[in-house]
Amino acid sequence: MSLLQRVAQEGVTPEVTRPAAELVISGDSVHTTWSLEETDGLYSGMWQATPGKWKVDYAEWEYVYIHKGHSIITDEAGKETHLRAGDSYIIRPGLKGTWEVVETTLKDYVIRE
Repeated sequence: MSLLQRVAQEGVTPEVTRPAAELVISGDSVHTTWSLEETDGLYSGMWQATPGKWKVDYAEWEYVYIHKGHSIITDEAGKETHLRAGDSYIIRPGLKGTWEVVETTLKDYVIRE
C-alpha cells in the first residue's frame, strides 16, 4: 500500500445503504460510501446522500468537506447549520439532532473514534 493515496471514487467499490428505519424522519435517502481507509478507529473516504432527513447522534469526531449539494444539520437546541459546496466542518462527539439532505450532497470525511 502506498503511503500517499489520492482521494477519488474511481477504483473503489461503493457501499450503498439507507439510514436505519427508526431514525428516518422523512424521505428515502440513499447513502453511497467510498471507503478509502478503515484502520485503528480512523475512517476516511467519500460519502454521497440523496434527499431525506434522519436523526443523528455523534459518538465520534468527524471532519467533512462538502463537494456539492446542500444539507442542513440541526442540533437539539434547534440551531441549523447549512452545509454547501466548499464548506468544511468539524462535527464533535455529542452532537445530537438531525441531518437533512436538501440537494444530493457529496462530501469527503475523516472520522476518528
